[in-house]
Amino acid sequence: MRAVSGVAAALVVAAGLGVLSYPALSDPSPRGDDQARFLLFSSSDLWRHGGFSHGGVLWSQRGLDRDGPVLKLMFGGGLYYYRSGALGNIDVRGSELAGAVLPGWRFVRHGTYITVFAGYDFQSHRLSPDDPTAGLRGAYSGLRAGVELWHQPTPSIMIAADASVSTIGPGYSARLAAGWRLLDRFYFGPEVQAFAADDNYRQVRGGVHVTGLRFERFEWSAGFGWAGDSDDRGSLYGKLGMIARR
Repeated sequence: MRAVSGVAAALVVAAGLGVLSYPALSDPSPRGDDQARFLLFSSSDLWRHGGFSHGGVLWSQRGLDRDGPVLKLMFGGGLYYYRSGALGNIDVRGSELAGAVLPGWRFVRHGTYITVFAGYDFQSHRLSPDDPTAGLRGAYSGLRAGVELWHQPTPSIMIAADASVSTIGPGYSARLAAGWRLLDRFYFGPEVQAFAADDNYRQVRGGVHVTGLRFERFEWSAGFGWAGDSDDRGSLYGKLGMIARR
């Protein structure tokens, strides 16, 4: 079962690279912040066999609500567990550190935000006990590319999507979500996600999300649902995110 260790790379980096597309723009210019150039973000993701946290910043030269060049910096880490057939079906604990430096470009058109990016991807995996058959083991450098979409066909409806692919593994991630504005406070609706790493491990998620719940200068998002993977394991998942514009 060499591929299970690869799930860490897909989940933590996918979360970090995808977080900006759905909570960041639920109100593109809140409280006169139309000239904000920095978007600070953090997120935590938990399921039965692991947990990760990440944080970072998105910088836009011309402002977050305008066309122009952007730069995203992300870092994160976490723990995950899997059973190794090569080691007699014992449990292996993995730890990961990850980071990315991603220049890109942002396109803004009448309630639609599209960001494309490509850049440097780093991941470091440590296993205890060591598993020589693990697909991801040690430190890796590679390239990552992706796209993020936020679209509001009406003020009360949002559609968000993001996808990214890395040469490490290789791995990919994708998410699609829709939401309806409730109580004039937040968006609520369904989401689906898919992750893959090392050509052998895949995870699919389905659940619901809350997006754009604002308190002062912070905006919160959350998700909850069911995750199943290619090793025939299933569990609940939960995630919590926060952003701030500066």
